[in-house]
Amino acid sequence: MNISIVTVGKLKEKYLKQGIEEYLKRLGSYAKVEVFEVPDEKAPEELSDTEMAQVKQKEGDRILSKIGQDTYVIALAINGKLKSSEELADTLDKLATYGKSKIAFVIGGSLGLSEEVLKRADEQLSFSKMTFPHQLMRLILVEQVYRAFRINRNEPYHK
Repeated sequence: MNISIVTVGKLKEKYLKQGIEEYLKRLGSYAKVEVFEVPDEKAPEELSDTEMAQVKQKEGDRILSKIGQDTYVIALAINGKLKSSEELADTLDKLATYGKSKIAFVIGGSLGLSEEVLKRADEQLSFSKMTFPHQLMRLILVEQVYRAFRINRNEPYHK
């Protein structure tokens, strides 16, 4: 399975980088995982609705440029479907069973995802009703993908 994580912005925090690197290393025996960082759009603190839409549009275009036509896209979105770890594992297992070997998880910038990205997504996934920084979501995502592979192989992993 080939998994892409397409995310807006560079990761600066050393502790997050270390955690992500650890899970990517662990995932290496289950899948090929690549992280694609697209530049975030510079914007002032106070934005009009039009300006927000423009920022999301530009970031969305960059995201979409990293996703192939034959890729199954899971967008992380606040209004997405809440799933348990077991349900995420089942989703990945079913995708592999039905020949979807290319999967992209998409993490938007601080303003979220453009309508075009959400329309391109095959599904929208929410990790919580809470809001998390998009940099932290990378770590949470790679841990949950790792956990999903462990669940699907009936391998022990702490709860």
